[in-house]
Amino acid sequence: MTESTKPETRLWTPTGFREDDWAHAESAEALSGNGRFILPLQVFLDLDPEVRRSAKERLGVLLQPGDQLDKIVDLLDQLSLVALAFPAFSDGRSFSKAELLRSRHHFGGAIRATGQVLVDPLPHMLRLGFDEFEISNPVLLKRLEEGRVGGLGLYYQPTAVSEPKGPKYSWRRVRSG
Repeated sequence: MTESTKPETRLWTPTGFREDDWAHAESAEALSGNGRFILPLQVFLDLDPEVRRSAKERLGVLLQPGDQLDKIVDLLDQLSLVALAFPAFSDGRSFSKAELLRSRHHFGGAIRATGQVLVDPLPHMLRLGFDEFEISNPVLLKRLEEGRVGGLGLYYQPTAVSEPKGPKYSWRRVRSG
């Protein structure tokens, strides 16, 4: 796929589309310039610990589905963003990582979805703690431009982002917003 036929990617958050001040980089040399960079897991791990601490506000890490979350758990205080990859619509391992980052590890930074971010999983991603999305799917781009997030109105399970309890049943939750 050439650069001219590559689909447009836009950054969306629950407050709408915005400019992306993060760039994906393949090596630590990117940190010598200005800007905020999302590095592959091994590049992030290979950084000098002092560099990680001093560059926290402009340092993010990209985890592929097969990457172990445990490798960054003790370093979360040195990150402003964790990007979780969805290279294929059928691979949901990044859903679990987002939920664990929020509920078990109490990560307060941004959790970003990259790759195959599609229409149907988006509401679930929001409930699991994702708060930034790199969107290139044309159908989802159009829906979000129209202000349509989608999703179901009732949930039976709690998640990292709590929903108000529904009437009569403590286990039933209603979608807020």
